Amino acid sequence: MNIVTEVFVVTFKIIWSFVLAGAKWFIPTREKSVEGQVCVITGAGSGLGRLFAQEFARRRATLVLWDINRESNEETAETVRQIYREIKPSAGSSDSVEELPPFQPKVYTYVCDVSKRESVYSTAEKVRKEVGNIDLLINNAGVVSGRHLLECPDELIERTLMVNCHAHFWTAKAFLPKMLELNHGHIVTVASSLGLFTTAGVEDYCASKFGAIGFHESLSHELKAADKDGIKMTLVCPFLVDTGMYSGCKIRKEMAPLFPPLKPEYCVKQAMRAILTDQPMICTPRVMYMVTFMKTVLPFDAIVCMYRFIGADKCMYPFLAQRKESTNNNESKT
Repeated sequence: MNIVTEVFVVTFKIIWSFVLAGAKWFIPTREKSVEGQVCVITGAGSGLGRLFAQEFARRRATLVLWDINRESNEETAETVRQIYREIKPSAGSSDSVEELPPFQPKVYTYVCDVSKRESVYSTAEKVRKEVGNIDLLINNAGVVSGRHLLECPDELIERTLMVNCHAHFWTAKAFLPKMLELNHGHIVTVASSLGLFTTAGVEDYCASKFGAIGFHESLSHELKAADKDGIKMTLVCPFLVDTGMYSGCKIRKEMAPLFPPLKPEYCVKQAMRAILTDQPMICTPRVMYMVTFMKTVLPFDAIVCMYRFIGADKCMYPFLAQRKESTNNNESKT
């Protein structure tokens, strides 16, 4: 095929991809079943991780919960077991003469510090021996230091980068080989809108999320280049979620109704819809797509002007002040 013909073919494929994307607005994509599939969730002990676990439990997936905090992880596991007890077995066809066996709850918990690759690799090996091959990997664990750059200890900067970014490398290296062998699996990267655009005062967090998104996108291209279409990738980029992680963050009061913190339940439901329809990327709310696009086309000075108008340039400062005060209070008590 000569270059001219290839240009026409590529142009047609690009236009067709737009047509297919537009069609999904009018013809919803059917959600895939994850019943019986093994799903590993990092950072499952609280926040979005716990909600992801509950959503997958409602869909009868086998849960493998990772968290550094044993107690909170077990609390999540107990909520999952309760969901398992409440859901009914899958219904067969009305003319079926065989009665389906009752659904057996399956949830496993592991204490794992994802910032340490040795911990990730050893825990992954336990999962393979005790549970088997995994089908879904939800890289959800995340931390924030809550310090200005020059006030942040090097150890906290390193931990933010290790948990929010480096851990994705370790979990992928642990589970991807079997996925490649079977050409089956789904890797989900829970990143942030702060991995697409930035604001002042959270340099380490933004850098870690930019890194996680870069890793995710590069791995997605690598899987496509290897023709491993059976392995799906979904990137989740929510706006600030009301989990307490960024308590105190504020923008200009007139603009606040337009950019409210997301309810965790809403964020996870949107992410689940994207995962179960093999959507490559989901930004919540949808206005984040526009913000990201504007960042790529506007001059930097125009972006600064827009940030100042919205109040996004110093939106993290109240949060940083709260964290600093909390830290000082804790130090004074010891």
